[in-house]
Amino acid sequence: MTSTTDAPTTDPRDTASGGREVQVLYFAALREQVGRAEEQLTLPAGEVRVAELVRLLEAKHPQLRLDAVRVALNEEFADASAPVAPGDVVALIPPVSGG
Repeated sequence: MTSTTDAPTTDPRDTASGGREVQVLYFAALREQVGRAEEQLTLPAGEVRVAELVRLLEAKHPQLRLDAVRVALNEEFADASAPVAPGDVVALIPPVSGG
C-alpha cells in the first residue's frame, strides 16, 4: 500500500504576483478609452464584489464611464453583488446601439 503525504495545495487560479490578480477584458469603446484590450488588476485584500471592482477600475481609468456597462465573470453575466475571486476573467461590455 502506498502512503500519501499531505502536500500543500494551491488554487490553480493563483498568479505569480501573490494570487490576487484578475484579468480584465475591455470591449468596444472601452478598449479605445483605455488604450488596450486587456490588463491584469491586483485585487485588494479581503472580499471584492463586482461593484467594488468597477469603482477600482474607474479610479484607475478616470476616462471610463462604467455606469451602464455589463460585467461578466468567467463568461457569465454577473450583478454588482457577485464576488470576484483571484484568477477570474472579468469582461466589461458596454451597451451597444443598433437599429
